[in-house]
Amino acid sequence: MGTNLAAGVGPTAAAAPAAAAGPRRRRLLIGPETYELVFGTVYTGLMTNLLLAVACLPLVVLLVATDLASTWPLAALTAPLLGPALIASFSVFAAFSADGSTTVVRTFAGAWRRHLRRGLALGALAAGAVVVAVVDVAFFWGRTAGAVAIPVLVTLAVVAVLTGLLALAAVPEMPDARLRDVLLAALVLGVRRWYLSAGALVVLGLLVSLVATRPAVGLGFAAAPLLFATWGVARYILRPAATPPT
Repeated sequence: MGTNLAAGVGPTAAAAPAAAAGPRRRRLLIGPETYELVFGTVYTGLMTNLLLAVACLPLVVLLVATDLASTWPLAALTAPLLGPALIASFSVFAAFSADGSTTVVRTFAGAWRRHLRRGLALGALAAGAVVVAVVDVAFFWGRTAGAVAIPVLVTLAVVAVLTGLLALAAVPEMPDARLRDVLLAALVLGVRRWYLSAGALVVLGLLVSLVATRPAVGLGFAAAPLLFATWGVARYILRPAATPPT
């Protein structure tokens, strides 16, 4: 009887600690592909920030080391350097999004050299339009005609920046198109899809304000992710122009 009792109680008693211990926690296994993706993303972002700063070094020096209230004419002269630098950054984003390419330096340098003339032309057009608008706003400020002229000038400046941004994003997508056609497509699609354009301008404005207040943080860390978001929106806006008709 004692043997039967021990046999009956033994398994239950042995199972009790196992039940009390509860289910074991599963270990979260991270494969090498995940590490490669994370480090590739971080490397692409940081290297793009560095190359962007190097490509726009004269403008960066003016932003960091001078008072723009007095050196803004020089800043306006160096602002067109943003054109080819942004085209090169967008090309890096496109390559990384397509196949995870991390050849940042080669992609950036190749796109910068290939689209240098167009980038400078687009940058000069956008910078010139903004400078003219800002000077005119300063002229009309406090005058009676300013109530009508200033909103128009601000709108024109915003449209110029938007068109330039979309055109810079379109150049790598449409390398064989004429610059006039690229500008026209950017203007029409940017205005037509104004709700998306507004989002891209908000992100771009956030980047500009961050660079103006904290250049090290803006250029060192925030430029690539914010520009990537802007490029993604711009690419979606330009999709009807980049997609060939069927």
